[in-house]
Amino acid sequence: MASVVIYTREFCGYCARAKSLLESKGVDYVEHNATYAPEMRQQMIAKANGASTFPQIFINDAHVGGCDDIHALDRAGKLDPMLAA
Repeated sequence: MASVVIYTREFCGYCARAKSLLESKGVDYVEHNATYAPEMRQQMIAKANGASTFPQIFINDAHVGGCDDIHALDRAGKLDPMLAA
C-alpha cells in the first residue's frame, strides 16, 4: 500500500471530501493539520512547488494536487494503481 500524506486545515470542505475519498478506499494516511501551524503550511507549500490551497496530497512522496485533482485521478481510473504501488 502506498504512503499517503495530506495537508489539511480545519473547517475545509475540500479537505473533508479528499479524506472521505481516501477513507472509502481503505487508505491509511498521515494528516498534517496546518490550521494553527504556519510552519507546517510553509512546509506544504515548499513540497507542493508553491501550491498553497488546502488540501495538498502526496502519494509515495509525489505531489498529486488537491481535492479536485485526486477525484479526477479516481474518475480516470488512475488513483487505485497509485495507491497500490
